Amino acid sequence: MSRRKGAEVPTKAKNPLRTLKNLLKFLSNESVAMIVILVLAAIGNGLNLLGPRFSGAAIDAMGLRDLDAVYTSAFKMLAAYVIWAFLTYLTSVLMIRLSQRIVVRMRQRTFDKLVELPLSYLDSHQTGDLVSRISYDIDTINTSLSNDIIQILSSAITVVGSLVMMILISWELTLIFVVTVPISVIFTRYRVRLTRPLFSRRSRKLGDMNGFVEEVLTGHRTIQSYDREDEFTEWFDDQNGTATKAYYEAEYQSSINFPTISLITNLSLAMISMLGGLLFLQGRLTVGALSAFVLYSRKFSGPINEIANIIAELQSALSAAERVFELLDEPSEQNVAQPQPLPLATGKVEFDHVQFSYVENVPVIHDFSLKVQPGQLVAIVGPTGAGKTTLINLLMRFYQPQQGQILIDDVDINQADFVKVRQSFAMVLQDTWLFEGTIHDNI
Repeated sequence: MSRRKGAEVPTKAKNPLRTLKNLLKFLSNESVAMIVILVLAAIGNGLNLLGPRFSGAAIDAMGLRDLDAVYTSAFKMLAAYVIWAFLTYLTSVLMIRLSQRIVVRMRQRTFDKLVELPLSYLDSHQTGDLVSRISYDIDTINTSLSNDIIQILSSAITVVGSLVMMILISWELTLIFVVTVPISVIFTRYRVRLTRPLFSRRSRKLGDMNGFVEEVLTGHRTIQSYDREDEFTEWFDDQNGTATKAYYEAEYQSSINFPTISLITNLSLAMISMLGGLLFLQGRLTVGALSAFVLYSRKFSGPINEIANIIAELQSALSAAERVFELLDEPSEQNVAQPQPLPLATGKVEFDHVQFSYVENVPVIHDFSLKVQPGQLVAIVGPTGAGKTTLINLLMRFYQPQQGQILIDDVDINQADFVKVRQSFAMVLQDTWLFEGTIHDNI
């Protein structure tokens, strides 16, 4: 019976702040590059905020028929937007390179952890799910790092800067957002709580499907031998349908966010147009100032519209990062602090009243004793599930018995260096695994 299980990913992030803190540790090694990127992004977005001001000045100059002022304002607006576009391109390129360096380190650490994990962990988790963590999950983190960090900074600068500009133009019109912004924030918080579990479930179901595919490919010869292709095809259809449904539910719920926030924003623009028209008729606002205010309101509302999408992407990235950090936090295979020296093996092996179970209270080996003298040839024969492979796993110290001792030349292997223990054996497996490379590399 298989002891493997699917990825135990919670439906809700256990500790998103802790996950974010772990991500920041990877970013801390790139602090200088991050500062440069943030400064460039701040300058670029600052210039972008000057565009509506120059546009409003040009419109008012048209009313005064001052062509020089129109051309001057238009040139300043063009220059600000061109420099902003260049800086945006530059920050994007730098952020992509930075995220790639971070992801390379993260993927290397994840792989290093995988090869250090005890066999008990690998036996209890689907290989496809572990592969999903080092590939799909880290790719999701990479996408978020490449785009979301700069987008969040740009949005923050744009929202604050636009708010200041709108207050300077007309504090009366700005009061409209006192009503619409809280509605957007409340709606966004509600949707975050709703969609976060769905993105976690999507990652888990994809890991389950990858694990199933890996098992089918590994056991393909057995499946064909027993003519079970149709049955496994039906099982995969169920797995694929479940994964697709989880993906659809997450994306469907996420897709509702943007149109709703856009509706709230458009209502605020409608109110700005009505109130702005009244202020213009009263002579308290020029056409250019109203035009600039509308542009600033669009810039102010734009990032708020994108908050739902950004948060959805961050939820997906945090769910993926949590799975990766759960793996990185797993304890590696531990050696004893002060291992007993293991002399050059002469071949004496002893099992002394060994008891072992993979699952608590379900013994596989009970009170097993065996002595093998140097030079003695011993064959262990038994039906499938009798524990033959388990004995080898215990002898190689892949697992440790709950009771009893296993000794090599009168040395308890649990008190010896597990590397020295494994170097004392030569193992020829039933199924030979050929790794990528030459025959010399495999030997």
